[in-house]
Parts: sequence; C-alpha cells; structure tokens
Amino acid sequence: MVPRIPVSVDLVVLTVRFQALSALVWRRDNPPYEGRWALPGGFIHLDEDLPAAAERILAERAGLPGAPVHLEQLQTYGYPDRDPRQRVLSVAYLGLAPDLPASTEAHMSWQPVSALREMAFDHRRILVDGIERARGKLEYTPLGAAFCPPEFTVAELRRVYEIVWGRVLDPRNFHRKVTRAEGFLVPTGDTTTRDGGRPAKLYRRGPATFLHPPMLRSLKE
Repeated sequence: MVPRIPVSVDLVVLTVRFQALSALVWRRDNPPYEGRWALPGGFIHLDEDLPAAAERILAERAGLPGAPVHLEQLQTYGYPDRDPRQRVLSVAYLGLAPDLPASTEAHMSWQPVSALREMAFDHRRILVDGIERARGKLEYTPLGAAFCPPEFTVAELRRVYEIVWGRVLDPRNFHRKVTRAEGFLVPTGDTTTRDGGRPAKLYRRGPATFLHPPMLRSLKE
C-alpha cells in the first residue's frame, strides 16, 4: 500500500524594513513548539498546483493579498522527523518584495532575520536556505531591484545589497558595476533629492534576467 503523506507549502517572505532584512512570521500558540516563531504555511488543496497554493497562502495565511511579491520555489523538505506529529512533506517558496505593509492577519508580524534564532519545526533551516538563496540571487540576477520601489536611486539599491549581504560596499565601485551591468538599470530621466544632497538619477529595473558581469560578494570593493 502506498503511504499518503500530507504536502504543505511554507513561505520565506523577505523584505527590507527599518534598514534590516526581515521575514514574515507568526508566534505559535499551541504545541508543538508553542511560543516559537513559524513561517506562514498551509496544506495544498487536491485541486491546485504548487504555484497556486503558494499564491493562496501568501494572500490568506500571510495576509498579503495582491502584494507585489516575487515568488519562486526554494526547496523541498521531506526528512521523516521534521514534524513530530506526522510525516509531512514541505515545499518551500521564497518571496522577495520592497518594503511591504503590515499583514492583514493580526497574528503575522515582520521580524528581523537576525532575531529569528529558534523557530518551530525546521523553519529556521528553511529561513536560512531562503536567505542564502536571496543573497546568491543578488549576485547573478537583477532581483536586488525587487526590494526597491518601481523607481529608485543607485544609493537606495546599494543599501539593499548592504542589508541583504550584511557588508558595507564602496559607493563608487558599486555605482560603476550596476550601471555597467548589461540591461540591469534603465534611467528614467528624472532625479530626486530624497537621499539628501545633490539630485540623484532615478532608475527602474531593466530587461536583464542575469547580470553580466555578476555582482560577486567575494570580490573586494
């Protein structure tokens, strides 16, 4: 007889809030792991595929209906003891977005990832995998702009890289790299003074899907 194993979808939703990389979580009020932070998630319906389940959970459980969140499948977690109640297979999705509002669900909250040391189930492991995926994405793809508003300055983009990577970047070298990366940034023709000082050029995300040359973390600035 083929065993029936429940399948859940768990979301690692990351954004930059108050100059910190933050994740959307909720504190469990029932065993197991009562009092610990957990990722938003839920079981897949029999009549939906995985992307649809992730979108539904983002809207209903995470409380972000219609939010401009980039969602992509992260990894599948299926080791036998990940849930002490029963065998559960989890398909994790990574969500990236600019500064998002508070969730419409009262039990959900944004927490700095640095504060999420102990979590329910294997959610700390899933969160760490999601953070590392996001950091890697910033090296080879233009998804750093997913943390920015539709129009942004190079300085605002640099702050995203600094917050996600956890390191200070040289402003001149960063400006040179992102403006030379083919198809990464498109000038809007407008400027802003919201950073203070002289007017700064505004950009929007370009058509590139991969960065050439890449923005490697290992390179010294």
